[in-house]
Amino acid sequence: MSEPLQRLVILHTNDIHSHFEQMPKISAYFDRVRRLWPADQVLTLDIGDHMDRMRPETEGTNASANLEIMNATGYEAMVMGNNEGLTFTPELLRTVVKEHAKFPIIGSNIIEVATNKTPDWMLPTLTIEKSGLTIGLIGVTAAYQAYYELLGWHVTDPIEAVKAYARLLRPRVDIIVVMSHLGLRSDQRMAEELEGIDVILGGHTHHVLEEPLLLSGTYICAAGKFGQYAGHIELAYDPEQRRIVELQGVVVPMTDASEEDSSVTELLEHYRIASTAALNAEVAQLREPLRLDWYGESPLGNLLAAGIRRWTSAEIGLVNSGQLLQGLKEGRLTRGRLLEICPGPINPCRVLLSGADLLQALEESLLGEFMEKPIRGFGFRGEVLGVLCVDGLTVMTDSTRAPYERIIAVNVGDEPLDLSRDYVVGTIDMFTFGSGYLSLGRGKQVTYMLPEFIRDVLASELRDEDAIVSSHFLRFTERRPNANNE
Repeated sequence: MSEPLQRLVILHTNDIHSHFEQMPKISAYFDRVRRLWPADQVLTLDIGDHMDRMRPETEGTNASANLEIMNATGYEAMVMGNNEGLTFTPELLRTVVKEHAKFPIIGSNIIEVATNKTPDWMLPTLTIEKSGLTIGLIGVTAAYQAYYELLGWHVTDPIEAVKAYARLLRPRVDIIVVMSHLGLRSDQRMAEELEGIDVILGGHTHHVLEEPLLLSGTYICAAGKFGQYAGHIELAYDPEQRRIVELQGVVVPMTDASEEDSSVTELLEHYRIASTAALNAEVAQLREPLRLDWYGESPLGNLLAAGIRRWTSAEIGLVNSGQLLQGLKEGRLTRGRLLEICPGPINPCRVLLSGADLLQALEESLLGEFMEKPIRGFGFRGEVLGVLCVDGLTVMTDSTRAPYERIIAVNVGDEPLDLSRDYVVGTIDMFTFGSGYLSLGRGKQVTYMLPEFIRDVLASELRDEDAIVSSHFLRFTERRPNANNE
């Protein structure tokens, strides 16, 4: 007589990005599923980027709010996403995880440079028993190696890490689940190239798979972004064939869900109050308001560009005005207000950039198609790209001329811009990934400066009265009508 099929439910989320308003709904749904199934037949996982420092509750509590809410929701493991790994220092993460997380963090491709081992607050893999099954969990994150090295981590090739751990785990487990914060294309490649993987739970590229993809015997699932959906998988395992013989997966809409977990709602209110108090700390006292303009030069944009130039010890400072969401009033400025106007986890960096590439970006900055360009990803948390804010440069323009011919003259300090020369430019990491003003992505010898964000740079400038005075000096001037021709 054949053995009965063993059944398992996997509940999963990814890329919540601190959209806490969804968590009471997700928790209520997960609780309802657990009431319908035997307790040992449900596995609950998060696939990274739960934490996002643009949210006051995360920033004001150093992400302890995220972990405690995940505890209350019943997560049993998570993989570290880039928002966890790149926007917090390793020391802060270690502290908050050890103090607050009641579930393991998996980092199968993360190695501490100092010890050549997985950090002591992570696990390289996890083996868990559910429904009489032994399940092996592998968790990998996108390898932004240049960044992670600065933080003291070596992030190995995730596909190779999965290959090695799958080979190690396969003889000892019934099912292998890869928690992949890599993106859909990498998940598809993994399924097609690697043996022994049963299920891939994906994230990072915010894709929604309304039903699982089946590639080369591997099921791929993903639940979108921001808690808009929760993933729900039901599978049946045949112990005689030693394989999954049935698998159904759906994503369940959470946005319009009416049921909420009151205990998570109460936790959220607690952390809202705690974060408000923490973010009320004073950053500066402003003697005057500082105006911001997404579509033209403004003192606040100039101040940030100048701060980035000084922070990076560069000849020129460049940043897009869209990194800032609002201007500032005079008076007391708090951490919370600074977070509101500059929420993105954007880091300053230093690059070598040719005069020709600088000129192209400056010309693009005068065009509406670039000013109004929406940006997605790369840490950007604004509405539009905006104009280029500059420091160390003066630019004369003629708005009546054709696009890409509107700049009449550019000076770097007192010298004309040399199109063939490389300049040391302080700018933002987003540009180095080819986002926004594309020519700025052609820089060489890129040096990222972690862990500070550009709002930390701005905070320093806002305490400097001389810097504020200088921010009112114009970098861009329009040639007056009837001026001499070139």
